[in-house]
Amino acid sequence: MKTLSIHKLFAVLTLLGLLSCGQDQKEGMKDTSNPVSVVVAKVTSNNDNSPLIVSGTVEAVNSANLSTRLMGYVERINVKVGDKITKGQTLIVINNSDLQAKRAQVNAGISEAQAAFDIAEKDYNRYKNLFEENSASQKELDDMTAHYNMAKARLESAQQMKNEINAQFAYTNVKAPFSGVVTGKFIDEGSLANPGMPLLAIESPQNFEVVARVPEAVISKIKNGQAVNVVVSSINVELPGSVTEVSTSSANSGGQYLVKVNLDSKNQNVRSGMFASVQFPNIKNQLAGSTGTIMIPKEAIITNGQLTGIYTVSQQNTAVLRWLRLGKTFGDKVEVLSGLSEDESYILSSEEKLYNGAKLSIQ
Repeated sequence: MKTLSIHKLFAVLTLLGLLSCGQDQKEGMKDTSNPVSVVVAKVTSNNDNSPLIVSGTVEAVNSANLSTRLMGYVERINVKVGDKITKGQTLIVINNSDLQAKRAQVNAGISEAQAAFDIAEKDYNRYKNLFEENSASQKELDDMTAHYNMAKARLESAQQMKNEINAQFAYTNVKAPFSGVVTGKFIDEGSLANPGMPLLAIESPQNFEVVARVPEAVISKIKNGQAVNVVVSSINVELPGSVTEVSTSSANSGGQYLVKVNLDSKNQNVRSGMFASVQFPNIKNQLAGSTGTIMIPKEAIITNGQLTGIYTVSQQNTAVLRWLRLGKTFGDKVEVLSGLSEDESYILSSEEKLYNGAKLSIQ
């Protein structure tokens, strides 16, 4: 019994020793881990003297919704969305059987009016000669003159009606007013087209402008011809531009003023409807109640699904992952709406993969 108790006591002591050694090994590994070499930057905020940046939308300079002035069924559509078109090209053909019937009636009316005019003209000339020979009275000549003038007027009226019908035939063929590309189709073959109803949308390619909304506090500082920078963040491009139009009223634009900026250079990836940021480098951001804006480089951003964050530096020189709420993007920097404060330090780049609590060696 004593021998068994001694064996049990020895086993317990051995187990405790092994656990103690394991713990010592872990602590030793933790203490001797190599710090991650990182490059650190300090958070700074732009004050109210930062350049003015406003949001806008890319639109085509030349764009149109095509319609017809006639009611009729669409007989043929010669294009589809994305097709390139040339000025004067027939895009849609509308059935014109009603107009053909009207034109036949008008032609018959012209023939009748022409025959009546020919007879009236002969009678007028005959009575004019008889009057000169004193063989017809003044009243008879006046009656023939009136009859002749009425026949002439009826013929001219019938001919003008024919011109009107021929003009309406032009509206049965919807043609391109300028060269460009088809961006929308709002009707199918066999559908009934009504006057003023949009049938196709077209725009000229590679000729875009940005329509931006500017607050009233700075609209007086924006002038036509002013040079600006335009950033289309979805395709990560920055293009030069110039102001071409400044609205004088905000009644129809929600209290903000519309400013049009023409893109001075071309880019194959720019499309209508893209969001853009317009920077006025010579105008300071002096909006009422504006606060400092924190901008950080895109390369420092960490993405995890729909979350975005950045690694900051703790007082113990360890990495701390901080989730952020981001705003506008301009060039290679992005605006931080919340999650960072001024004078905090964040990790710009690292030689190894970072994780929460990683020891840092700041370069």
